[in-house]
Amino acid sequence: MMAGKSQVNTRGWKDMVKGFETQLGTVNFTEEVIATIAGIAATECYGLVGMAPRSMQDGLAELLNRENFSRGVDVKLEDGKLVIGLHIVVEYGTRIATVADNVMGKVKYSVEHLLGLEVDRVHINVQGVRVSDVKTPAKGH
Repeated sequence: MMAGKSQVNTRGWKDMVKGFETQLGTVNFTEEVIATIAGIAATECYGLVGMAPRSMQDGLAELLNRENFSRGVDVKLEDGKLVIGLHIVVEYGTRIATVADNVMGKVKYSVEHLLGLEVDRVHINVQGVRVSDVKTPAKGH
């Protein structure tokens, strides 16, 4: 049931992306649903510490609460094609290109597999690098 070309439904619900038709009717998705699926998929990837806000103040990346997976995710339709942008914070010591590539693949696969929408592109914006929480040995031992 893969949708041919996703498009904005302009007949009623604002910001709805047309998913697919069934015998019983049409299934549409809000941009928030797409962003949530993308955010969950991204946070499952190794090397990703968390999502960052879309707008930064003073260049400091604040990690977002894990319960709000859609924050830090932009969903757009460009020429009828779905484009997803993610603002991420990666773990220090990981190869950023590999983390970004893994996040792109996981997000594209998850949105296409779970929602039946075709994803044209996934853009990654690395907003920061963080050292993961590591227990340091007590002094004197």
